[in-house]
Amino acid sequence: MDILDKLHGLYGREIDEQLIKYLGKDVNEEFREAVIYQVSTGGKRLRPLITLTTAGACGSDYRIALPAAAIVELIHNYSLIYDDIIDEALLRRNKPTVRAKYGDNAAILIGIWYREAIEEAILDTRDPVSFAKETANTIRAIDEGERLDILLEYSGRKDPYFTENRLGPRLLGNWGALYDTYIRMIGLKTAALIRAASVFGAMSVGANHCIRALSDYGTYLGLAFQVLDDVLDVFGDVRKFGKEIGKDIKEHKLGNAVVIMALRELNDKDKEELLSILSSGVITDIDIKRAVELISKTNARENALRLARDFAERSEKALGELGSNEYVEDLREILRFTVTREF
Repeated sequence: MDILDKLHGLYGREIDEQLIKYLGKDVNEEFREAVIYQVSTGGKRLRPLITLTTAGACGSDYRIALPAAAIVELIHNYSLIYDDIIDEALLRRNKPTVRAKYGDNAAILIGIWYREAIEEAILDTRDPVSFAKETANTIRAIDEGERLDILLEYSGRKDPYFTENRLGPRLLGNWGALYDTYIRMIGLKTAALIRAASVFGAMSVGANHCIRALSDYGTYLGLAFQVLDDVLDVFGDVRKFGKEIGKDIKEHKLGNAVVIMALRELNDKDKEELLSILSSGVITDIDIKRAVELISKTNARENALRLARDFAERSEKALGELGSNEYVEDLREILRFTVTREF
């Protein structure tokens, strides 16, 4: 049994009850199934599990943090609904996305419902004002990270803002700037929410002395998580990963750790071929296969995995400031899972 199985056994039912409680408030029965669909498709529930575990790590009853756990999972799924609209994605968790199942307009309305469910959960926290501020900052960070992610695409978008301000082609001649922008992007798009999940446990139980260490733990855990996600996007098994393999390539992204590492190593001819694929109007499965072949000529996969491990080591160092108890050890196991997972 891995750490997520263990924590799901301890907290999973209560987390799901909280999600249904806030999403189901005042929902029209004809709309209920569509509203609940996103959270019913599964998912690791990593973020709320972190929130409840950090509450225990700070020496208090995890149940106090249940509204906060709901907040982070609702933010996560709220962002996924809009992410899938933006990317026109059809598959998530091996199931149709909300937009694929119900249409883009319905998905937008469902996303709004999630945002208001978050507000309802905030009202049940220990300090609604502090939680509201932290939630707003986190959602803004995710939004900014998504903006940077799109700007780092090599081509593809037709929206005037993104075509006029595209960063990808501009940064190709400066690998250091491209890498730094990528790290900033994943820090906002992914790590900000895992950081919030980590500090929300401490905030829920009034353990201010834990917040700094948990902020660092969550930030570096989030960075490691996204770098490994990038590796799995290119080299993963769709049956385990639950998302399309090569999705980042299909979306013309330079903002993927493996792609960035490969661009640094490829000779001019191979780099030109990879960029040609990324600039194609329609990227086929054959194109994706060829892109993976080109990337595989380099040490990109190994270097990206090394980067994930480096972030994980910084996260574990922060955990050391919390002392030792069974919950801290569970947080350490979450970290180990993050850098070894296949899904």
